[in-house]
Amino acid sequence: MPLFIKTERFTKETLCLPAKQLHAHLAAHKQWVEKLQASGENLSSGYLVDAEKKPGGGGVLVIKANSYDEAQSIIKKDPMIKNNLVNWHLQEWIPVAGKLLS
Repeated sequence: MPLFIKTERFTKETLCLPAKQLHAHLAAHKQWVEKLQASGENLSSGYLVDAEKKPGGGGVLVIKANSYDEAQSIIKKDPMIKNNLVNWHLQEWIPVAGKLLS
C-alpha cells in the first residue's frame, strides 16, 4: 500500500494564538489521529525539532492509503486543516533504496 507524507507549518495567525488555545487545537489533532488509529488506519503524526529539541520545524504525518485521493480525503478531516491553522502539502513517497522503518 502506498505511503503518503503530509508536511505542514502553522500559519502566521496560528502562531499568534494564545498558548492555551493552540494547545487545545493540538490536542484535537492528537485525538483525531488516535481515533483513526483505533479504527484501523495506519498513520503516524509528529512535529520537527532542531538540534536543541526546540519546535518550529513544522509537522509531519505519514499515512498508508490506497491512493492519493484517499489519503487527501482522510487528511482534509484533520482539525488543524479544517480550522485553517496550517499550510500543508501532501505527497506520495516512493522509496527507492533501503528498508522501511518499523
